[in-house]
Amino acid sequence: MQEKAWARPSARDLDAALRPRKASSFRFKDDGVIPNNPKLPLVLYRSPVRLSGKFDPAAIFEELFEPNGWGDSWRNGIYDYAHYHSRIHEVLGVARGHARVRFGGAKGRALNLKPADVVILPAGTGHERLSGSKDLLVIGAYPPLRHV
Repeated sequence: MQEKAWARPSARDLDAALRPRKASSFRFKDDGVIPNNPKLPLVLYRSPVRLSGKFDPAAIFEELFEPNGWGDSWRNGIYDYAHYHSRIHEVLGVARGHARVRFGGAKGRALNLKPADVVILPAGTGHERLSGSKDLLVIGAYPPLRHV
């Protein structure tokens, strides 16, 4: 079976794919294991971009993140154990599949993520995949001056 040849979106295509969405924010306290971030909230955007069959959904996020200062992008899933990045913020875009992810450690909050959702995690914010589809594909990226 031949795999579909995906196109990468242009800047104009990206502008057309954007949808205004109100952000939801969540704050988490240090739970003794996961420090979370005392100053900055986790920010969730529900489907701020249209994912069409015309473009590679992963490329849509890569092309959106890079000009907005989020580089060093990667394609994968979300680890199934609690972890955090102590000195770097992270953005996650769900390109395919779905997942239930707990943010903020054991005392945090579990959220269901679906394609086109974007989550911005400030440094120190715990995250772990509790469940997810086999086809889950997440695009992650970091701001400049990465210090992991």
